[in-house]
Amino acid sequence: MAESPDWATLSPREFAQLQKYLDYSSRRVQDVLRDFQDGGPLARHRQGECVDFEGFTLFLRSYLGADDIPEPLCRHLFASFQSDRAGSDLVCISDVSCYFSLLEGGRPEDKLEFTFKLYDKDGNGLLDSSEVERIITQMMRVAQYLDWDVTELEPILQEMMREIDYDGSGTVSLAEWLRGGVTNIPLLVLLGLEGDMKEEGQHMWHLKHFSRPAFCSHCGGLLLGLRKQGLRCALCRVTVHERCARRAPPNCISTYAKSRREAGVQAHVWVKGSCDGGKCGMCQKKIKSFQSLTGLRCVWCHLKIHEECQPLVPPVCDCGELRDHVLPPAAICPVLLERQDSQRDGGGTPAEETPQVFTTPEGQALRISPMPDTHPLLVFVNPKSGGKQGERVLRKFQYLLNPRQVYNLQKGGPSPGLNFFRDVPNFRILVGGGDGTVGWILDAIDKANLPHRPPVAVLPLGTGNDLARCLRWGGGYAGEDLVRILRAVEGGRPVPMDRWRLEVQPREPAAAGDPVPYEIVNNYFSIGVDASIAHRFHVMREKYPEKFNSRMKNKLWYLEFATSETIFATCKKLKDCLSVECCGTPLDLGGSLEGLAVLNIPSMHGGSNLWGDTKRGAPGDERGGPGAEQPPAITDAETLKTCVQDLSDRRLEVVGLEGVLEMGQIYTGLKSAGKRLATCSEITLRTLKPLPMQIDGEPWMQPPCTIRITHKNQTPMLMAPPPRASGFFGLKKGPPEA
Repeated sequence: MAESPDWATLSPREFAQLQKYLDYSSRRVQDVLRDFQDGGPLARHRQGECVDFEGFTLFLRSYLGADDIPEPLCRHLFASFQSDRAGSDLVCISDVSCYFSLLEGGRPEDKLEFTFKLYDKDGNGLLDSSEVERIITQMMRVAQYLDWDVTELEPILQEMMREIDYDGSGTVSLAEWLRGGVTNIPLLVLLGLEGDMKEEGQHMWHLKHFSRPAFCSHCGGLLLGLRKQGLRCALCRVTVHERCARRAPPNCISTYAKSRREAGVQAHVWVKGSCDGGKCGMCQKKIKSFQSLTGLRCVWCHLKIHEECQPLVPPVCDCGELRDHVLPPAAICPVLLERQDSQRDGGGTPAEETPQVFTTPEGQALRISPMPDTHPLLVFVNPKSGGKQGERVLRKFQYLLNPRQVYNLQKGGPSPGLNFFRDVPNFRILVGGGDGTVGWILDAIDKANLPHRPPVAVLPLGTGNDLARCLRWGGGYAGEDLVRILRAVEGGRPVPMDRWRLEVQPREPAAAGDPVPYEIVNNYFSIGVDASIAHRFHVMREKYPEKFNSRMKNKLWYLEFATSETIFATCKKLKDCLSVECCGTPLDLGGSLEGLAVLNIPSMHGGSNLWGDTKRGAPGDERGGPGAEQPPAITDAETLKTCVQDLSDRRLEVVGLEGVLEMGQIYTGLKSAGKRLATCSEITLRTLKPLPMQIDGEPWMQPPCTIRITHKNQTPMLMAPPPRASGFFGLKKGPPEA
């Protein structure tokens, strides 16, 4: 296979830096290519099919949306594309475009078609073997940078090269290229095979790195390689060589009953292997593991047994310890579309407002009929949250539950899952993501107009995770056993949480400013010093994403911005440019405040409780109780000392901040809280100059305006069970607090 003599010049650190830029870029390769076409703003840098270093740098800046890409990175990347075809000082723009298109998101079929057309210069729909080899070369480069073992992938792609010319003409047509690509499973995984359910019974492959010797379920051979050694199905855990993927057992698990006769009672579904030397669930003897290919495992109750013990197992599967959450195939059955539409037309939401997402190949819609006394779980995961944690969590949930219960929010959002579960009684929702992802789901529930609002639990994959902390789900997911977390969801207690509507009315509609990120406040709203630090952090991260690739670096940047804010005090004398009314009562801000926080929950900025602990009132004094009747607004300092903060009391708490130093003292525990100013059921703020603001951690710069925050609704959330006392000294054991 032809390739340039030195095409792996980027170090792993540089490639990680490049990927960081890609994560924050919203442009597509085909959009940037238009700038290099005749008449485009960058056309003068194009020399035939090549560009010089200056044109390459401009391509990167335009594509990545950054003007400050380090020159060493540009030069190393430029050198990696140089070849004898282009000349010593030029690179082929087709090679550059093909490489970056492979790193983009999107369907594998679209990527295959785009790369084909890049090299089909005469537009006749044919490529010769050398042009196809150039595409394969770029694929190999991407695979190596993504930690693939290319010694396994290279012969697979070479075999595809030999087989792809179906008619033996010596050239490859677009149809032949697509047909060869979409049937090559390792290539599809490399191109970003989508992890959703396309066809019933198909495997959902992903690359897997094994920490112990593993063996192919097809040929029995050892999976070799220093990095990611094989492909594993996220659903049935079948593991194969990349070369054996096409010959692997074709049928994966079924996710729904094929007929009414199969519905109602779930039978065990056995898969051979992957018992990892565990004990047999029947005889309690150890399952001797031979190349991880011995023993039987039920994909629904996860019972592991010896093959000879299978006749002793009762035929009915109870779905094991996750019975309360799982929707086995017997609980999902096809119904006629016409019948379902007529039922909807008879009452409730019209059919066109609730499109049916899942249908059988015969065109029948799928309906959920959960098992008695269960609470089916609908799972949403944001794979971009928590680095690569989101992707791993997504696959693990697809294995533990029915894949039709688990949704990737980057592919279609929450609407498909909510529509599918619309008529399911007593279902719950688990959101894997940060506070922004939780807010997204709560907004989607509002718009879905469900017959009953389901309670929502949180698996904290973000950075702040303030809402998850308040609900006892912890400050961040650190790889804990998901089965334990699912058991905690089963024992969770529904609690109502207030949500608040935020209306912004600019004094001058034409004034330039950032867009308001949200219209709903779930956690908190703030203005002044803390929002200034957050806004500067946000702007810097958007401009230099490669400088914010670790939690430690992020904390150091926050420290730097906080230090400069201490020196310059951009929000000093806040009362001169901000007025506040709580239920029509003017609020005295005092002369030393530099920030104002409006709180709905007792956590902000990653666990800080700005309201602080509440002192016990005098006997018979019920003002502090969350259920006690209170006036619309309380501003008296003595009364505020006994006011209890509660996320379901239909009230907001207003706290003043005296500056960066006080914020640091609160965050480090040296000071218990900020200055309590008020508690009220609605609040109005008027600003006289542009000020930094933030909602639930999303900052923006707002021109002079009037802001009104009023109660919108209450939504049920799941409070995790209280941590259990364990150990001799009664230490608490529960979700980790970050």
